[in-house]
Amino acid sequence: MLRTHTCGELNKKDVDKEVVIAGWADSVRPHGKIGFISLRDRYGITQVFVSKDLSDKLPSLHKESVIQIKGVVKARPENLINRDQATGEIEVSAAELNVLSKCAELPMELDGNVQSTEETRLKYRYLDLRRPEMQANMAARHKAVKQIRDYMDAQGFFEIQTPMLTKSTPEGARDYLVPSRIHLGKFYALPQSPQQYKQLLMVAGFDKYFQIAPCFRDEAARANRAPGEFYQLDVEMSFVEQNDILTIIERGMVELVQKVFPDKKISQVPFPRLKYDDVMKKYSSDSPDLRKNKDDPNELAFCWVIDFPLFKRQTREDFFHGAGQEWGPSHHMFTMVKESDIPLLDTNPGKAKSYQHDLVLNGNEVGGGSIRIHDAKIQEKIFELIGFDEHQKKEFAHILEAFSYGVPPHGGIALGIDRMLMVIMGKESLRELIAFPKDKAARDPVMDAPSTVEQKQLDELGIQLKK
Repeated sequence: MLRTHTCGELNKKDVDKEVVIAGWADSVRPHGKIGFISLRDRYGITQVFVSKDLSDKLPSLHKESVIQIKGVVKARPENLINRDQATGEIEVSAAELNVLSKCAELPMELDGNVQSTEETRLKYRYLDLRRPEMQANMAARHKAVKQIRDYMDAQGFFEIQTPMLTKSTPEGARDYLVPSRIHLGKFYALPQSPQQYKQLLMVAGFDKYFQIAPCFRDEAARANRAPGEFYQLDVEMSFVEQNDILTIIERGMVELVQKVFPDKKISQVPFPRLKYDDVMKKYSSDSPDLRKNKDDPNELAFCWVIDFPLFKRQTREDFFHGAGQEWGPSHHMFTMVKESDIPLLDTNPGKAKSYQHDLVLNGNEVGGGSIRIHDAKIQEKIFELIGFDEHQKKEFAHILEAFSYGVPPHGGIALGIDRMLMVIMGKESLRELIAFPKDKAARDPVMDAPSTVEQKQLDELGIQLKK
């Protein structure tokens, strides 16, 4: 190993130990014939004392170079102890200093008060991620996802991965298409969500499914929406009613906050359950902010919004891609209508209510789901009402056929992990919680993607670009 300890674990118990530590030079401070280096890794910072025997190396040692220190742990004098650092009672007296990798002039500053533009931060994301704040963000995301997995496992759910290369079907947003080399002229689509696969898993008998699922949608960026790709906690359950889904997710959210974000306080448990018509009348929004004190950064006000309309009129601003010009699904086309409103499908579909449920946090929709349609006749009726033509209906023939072989009543939900953590942690943008996010134009500045490809690759795919 190139190190015996990390830069965050040494303390007074290790005094007089011979150790090897390695990391980035957070600062280099020559003091005449001696000097000090603050050595950093993701675990913390250790101060290194450089004696006159090694001090000649300091002038050429650039900040952020990767170095290895071999030396002995020494106790700091009482008046030099740094109470703000876990390693503040000790320092390592260097006997050997090895430069493993030199750092060139940095294109951006990495201190806590970074002044770089977002464009620069995204282009040099691997540098931006070195900053303590970003390291803490990634650590929090890891802990949150682990907590979610542990909770779902304890509730008896199986985590099952579904395909990334699937079929293009009209599901609300534009698809990302992947051309097939073997089947010329045909395309895969990256999944907007695992919706159809998770319903098929219910047909297969896996009554409790979840997945930390990547989703791909070709849509515009917002502060709380990542263009291109994002991750969600995807959940589906069989033999349940709406209350069962809400209850199990609510318990999971409470446990997540208690275990991973203990400084945060949930304002009301159980979460309020509000009807769509009521919140629209009172707040003019289906994502109401119920915080008692909006200046309190630690207050979390969850609520459920239920009894949504089954359909909404298509508008230019909110258009369900794939549906007709009149009606689009309020959630998606697999959402079950309230049984009492089934007759309205023939007489006044705009009045029909559904079993859709949204989870709202501090005025942000962080999750949405529904009880699903498991009756093929009702499903076909919904397809007709949202204006599907015969070709579009055939795109879903696989799920209608699957339903003919015995499908349990089922429902589920998907929670946007990036957005949920953004709200819980009080970040201005969910890009702060994503390691390598796309920019506002859906570009990857690190890789400079999307990019052109070789003509040979296009020829293999049978693709000719328009000029």
